[in-house]
Amino acid sequence: MKTAHEIRPGNVIMLDGSPWVVQKTETTRSGRNAAIVKLKLKNLLLNSGTETTFKGEDKLEDIVLDRLDCTYSYFADPMYVFMDAEYNQYDVEAENLGDAANYIVDGMEETCQVTFYDGKAISVEMPTTVVREVIYAEPSARGDTSGKVMKPATITGGGKINVADFVKVGDKIEIDTRTGEFKKRV
Repeated sequence: MKTAHEIRPGNVIMLDGSPWVVQKTETTRSGRNAAIVKLKLKNLLLNSGTETTFKGEDKLEDIVLDRLDCTYSYFADPMYVFMDAEYNQYDVEAENLGDAANYIVDGMEETCQVTFYDGKAISVEMPTTVVREVIYAEPSARGDTSGKVMKPATITGGGKINVADFVKVGDKIEIDTRTGEFKKRV
């Protein structure tokens, strides 16, 4: 058991019989009253989100989930299949992937972390950065040198992100998977 003060983003807590991952915490302290902790939570089983408030000394049940490094193997509609180092296969439902689905491509070499709850694979965490090829981008606008100019682009895997104006079709780019932002051309 942890107090609400000790909860950090990334922790998984048990509320009302369901596991919730903490996405954001905000502590407010006032002069006379006890501290209040606001938590932004995402339900790991239902993939729904909520925000809730606790007193700083409230006890919350912190649970540790099993995580395993796996590589993407193939897509069997509606399941994505991942494989660990011992060649065990794990099915993850498409709706449990969230934003990670934008970066999964056949033959990818990056290792993902698959999270398990009660022996069931419930989510996939991509590496912090991935390199993908731009398969479609609008042509650059001439003369626009006012600063950081961005334009929409489609990458391998079907994801859509905003990239710098100088990126063109066929370029390989590095993407931050936590925010979905373009970092640089590789």
